[in-house]
Amino acid sequence: MRRLTMFNNISLDGYFVDAQGEMSWARVDSDDAEFAEFTAGNVRGDGVLVFGRVTYDLMAGFWPTPAAAQHFPEVARRMNTGLKIVFSRTLGKAGWNNVTLVNEDPSAALGRLKREQGPDLVILGSGTIVAQAAAAGLIDEYQFVVNPVILGTGRSLFESVSTRPQLKLLKNRAFKNGRTYLTYAPAPGGNV
Repeated sequence: MRRLTMFNNISLDGYFVDAQGEMSWARVDSDDAEFAEFTAGNVRGDGVLVFGRVTYDLMAGFWPTPAAAQHFPEVARRMNTGLKIVFSRTLGKAGWNNVTLVNEDPSAALGRLKREQGPDLVILGSGTIVAQAAAAGLIDEYQFVVNPVILGTGRSLFESVSTRPQLKLLKNRAFKNGRTYLTYAPAPGGNV
C-alpha cells in the first residue's frame, strides 16, 4: 500500500500562505548550509507530487524558470522531472512535464491511489487537498517546516477540518536559520 505524506512550510502563527495567497516568505534565502543540504536531500525522493490547482499554478509558474534553476538547482530538477498529479475541475490541460490531471473528488481518488501499487504520494502546499485528506484520515505523515515569520493573517491548512486528528511527534530538527522541521503521524486512537 502506498503512503500519503503532506509537506508544507508554515509561519509561526500557523499559516501556509499569506493573505494574498503567496508563499514567497518561505523561500527567503538564508546562509544556512545545513538547511540547504536538508532541502536538497528532501527532494531526492521518488514520490509522486500531488497538488491542487492553485498550488500547481504557483509551482508550474516558478520551477521551470531560469531563476529557479539558478537559485535552487536540485529542487528545480526534481520538480520539473518528477511525476505529478494535479486535482482540478477547472484546468483544461496541464502544461508542465509529467503531470496527470484528475478532475474527481480528491479524497476518493487519493484513497484509491493509496490502495494501488506505485511510488508514495506527497502533497505539497494545496491546503484544500490537505484538509480533505486529513478529514478522511488518509494522511500517513505530516511534515512541516516552521518558518520564523509571523504573517498575521492568511490561510490555515486545516481551516475546514471539523474533526480533531490526534498526532504523535516522530521527528524534529532545528536549523541555524531559525526554521524547525517537524514530522507527525496519526496517533493511535485517531480523532477526538
